[in-house]
Amino acid sequence: MRSWLRRRINWGYERLLSSEVSGAPTHVAVIQDGNRRYARQHGDDAPDGHRAGANTTERVLEWCQEIGVEELTLYAFSTENFSRPKHEREALFDLLCEKLREFADADRVHDNGVCIRAIGDIERLPSRVRETIDYAESRTADYDRFVLNIALAYGGRTHLLEAARSVARDIEAGTLSPADIDVETIDERLYGQSVRDVDLIIRTGGDERTSNFLPWHANGNEAAVYFCAPYWPEFSKADFLRGIRTYEHREASWRRTRARRALALLGAVSEPELADARAILSRFRDSLPTAEQSAVDELENVSADADGRVETVDSNGRVAD
Repeated sequence: MRSWLRRRINWGYERLLSSEVSGAPTHVAVIQDGNRRYARQHGDDAPDGHRAGANTTERVLEWCQEIGVEELTLYAFSTENFSRPKHEREALFDLLCEKLREFADADRVHDNGVCIRAIGDIERLPSRVRETIDYAESRTADYDRFVLNIALAYGGRTHLLEAARSVARDIEAGTLSPADIDVETIDERLYGQSVRDVDLIIRTGGDERTSNFLPWHANGNEAAVYFCAPYWPEFSKADFLRGIRTYEHREASWRRTRARRALALLGAVSEPELADARAILSRFRDSLPTAEQSAVDELENVSADADGRVETVDSNGRVAD
């Protein structure tokens, strides 16, 4: 009876959270932490925890597609993980091969147009893992409705360093000009393929750090971050929806901040800058509290004289006293 009641309460809470979600992030990145601790807590070995976590991964993929997320990146194996005991690494590599092949052959993956890609220093992985990656990527290469990135042998700082070295080599060889370096240049050298900016990072297991995960795409985009206590195998749909809600609150806060910054600039800007401020406020006006929206209306009565001084004008175009 108690178990049934708990399930009903959880179901009701999930429905409430779902009703509160009004928009989905485009790209969610997940640090799947706590598999080994979960296994120890249940008297099992680390591979048992990773297998339990793999089941959560499948559910999260479904939840993302339900609410309209377009790209999901999973931190499956970091460069630091190579230091783990060999028997643990090998068991994890076997599980990766099994699940990647299973995903690549699953009807739901093909029905939903899921493109599977691996990012990281793939050459450091055992040959059987590399072969499985090739199989999964080739089976789903033509899909573009949803992207599933698996971060393997991944280290964010190392990848940024390699991208910088690659750019430096090309400049030295004369095949690249510093003036031609842009965001797309770095994107291509990081992964050899397009990865969207990260909107939300979720980390399970209780640790509040992002562990060098996708620094170029997350920090540069000021991604929202949601830390939660459950170990990855225990991560529930309610936890997931709370993460989405964190993203929505962060997005609303960002929009308000942009509008307020534009308002704050009005006292010390020139006419071209006023045009930019008007454009920003027009875009984000509805994000401000009602009491602050009246300040936006004052923009219609603000201009700058030839010396760049900001003046208020009346409806006939005369400078107000």
